[in-house]
Amino acid sequence: MKTNKKIYLLKCFSQVKYNNYEKVDDKMDYINIRGQNIQIIIRNYKNAKHLKMYFKADILYISKPRYVSTKKALEFIQDNEEYIYKNYLKIHQNKSFGIKRWEDGEEFLYKGEKYKIKCNITIEKQIQIVFDEDDKIINLTYPNNLKQEERKEYIDKGIKQILKNNTQYILNYKVPYWSNKTNLKYKEFKVNDATSKFGSCIPTTKRLHFSSRLIMLPEEVIDAIVVHELCHIIYANHSKEFYNLVKKYIPNYDEINKWLKQNGKVILF
Repeated sequence: MKTNKKIYLLKCFSQVKYNNYEKVDDKMDYINIRGQNIQIIIRNYKNAKHLKMYFKADILYISKPRYVSTKKALEFIQDNEEYIYKNYLKIHQNKSFGIKRWEDGEEFLYKGEKYKIKCNITIEKQIQIVFDEDDKIINLTYPNNLKQEERKEYIDKGIKQILKNNTQYILNYKVPYWSNKTNLKYKEFKVNDATSKFGSCIPTTKRLHFSSRLIMLPEEVIDAIVVHELCHIIYANHSKEFYNLVKKYIPNYDEINKWLKQNGKVILF
């Protein structure tokens, strides 16, 4: 029986390398702030002009210029302990909403359904991502020399590209369909990796923008988002008249909007 699987190959690696930075201080893996062990990665960036910190999942990354010492980077961490602690707690409070380390047993929302992550190790110098739509499994195969933080970085990029391609594909017929049905004409639409909003509209130019993560959502939710943005071509606000127009085509819009408010963070990883 034919199986419904989509296979994606990420670029090959001769070794795990980065074009614009290098890892430093491999021994410094964790810092402890108020009893919380926080994993850190310190990196040199060629074009960096100052120290910078940011979280990916619950890992703290410190980027620095080459001329800045590791000691200075650690002092930078110490000076910002309060900021680090608060954001680390916030991340863990939201962990159920999708922060991924790409490990066995994790779940990922795709087309409105929960997929299980299954990891496999290979000696091949490439990462393979297989979406098994029959069994609702995402098979991840990656090199055995790929460290956890490197694995997350590469798989994040690969998954984002897959989502963008597949969102573009579904919107290529969703947007024209709803435009014809509502008689609301747009000039063009674009897909980008937005995580703070699902879509936007510039009424004066009739240009629409959509998050590349829409493919993670149920189809009826995607329809509602498309209609919502098309209706902004007429109403550049969220007035009663605006919502009446949306509900003319999406009668259960209130129910869908409530679901989005409760589950919108599923697009984060």
